Amino acid sequence: MQIDKQTVVVTGAGRGLGSAIARAFAREGARVVVNYRNSREAAEALVAELGDNATALQADVTDAEQVAGLFAAAEKHFGAPVTTVVNNALADFSFNGDAREKADTISWEAFDSQLRGSVKATLHTSQAALPGMRAAGFGRIVNVGTNLFQNPVVPYHDYTAAKAAALSLTRTLAADLGPDNITVNMVSGGLLRTTDASAATPDEVFDLIASSTPLQRVTTPEEFADTVLFFASPWARSVTGQNLVVDGGLVKD
Repeated sequence: MQIDKQTVVVTGAGRGLGSAIARAFAREGARVVVNYRNSREAAEALVAELGDNATALQADVTDAEQVAGLFAAAEKHFGAPVTTVVNNALADFSFNGDAREKADTISWEAFDSQLRGSVKATLHTSQAALPGMRAAGFGRIVNVGTNLFQNPVVPYHDYTAAKAAALSLTRTLAADLGPDNITVNMVSGGLLRTTDASAATPDEVFDLIASSTPLQRVTTPEEFADTVLFFASPWARSVTGQNLVVDGGLVKD
């Protein structure tokens, strides 16, 4: 299915990377659901920018009932089931290496928060999307990951563990849903310049990362978003269960 025929839910799309992903799909003609939890004003401003093929819908994606309502509202608004889900929403987190919780102080509650944001939310959105995807004979699920579990240059223990678990779920879902023509993949970035989550990162860290990449620059949210489009496009129709690292060549594995 071409992107301009797809109905796409982007979770956590009111700001940061999610808004860049929503803009990328809208640019290609997709119907876009800008999901948000708290960023109502930003989400509505983005929809006003994107036009009639976008709508803003509130839901906490860690709540199964709210997610079911989100997908029902999306289908009612566009008159078509959701075909594509981008699991981008991030549990509250700030990428500030100097302020990170270290091994001797981090709590299980921090892990629980990230696991709910990465794994529980992905399970909820995937399950809510399945009936419509199966009816359409087509589905694309793209999960947002991180290169930190290959290269833990900053040990964000809770965030990295949750994203690693989300990669495992990506691969088991891909194996389970492949017969339904539903692909499930992950796009993993490094630090992006700049999102709300990376705003606390000092300039010298961005400069160090840039100098370590073959491209000599830090990946932008817009560049990351274009890779998400690839997994949703017909060109990726035989790609599933994969994790593509998009970080300017910093991580080679």
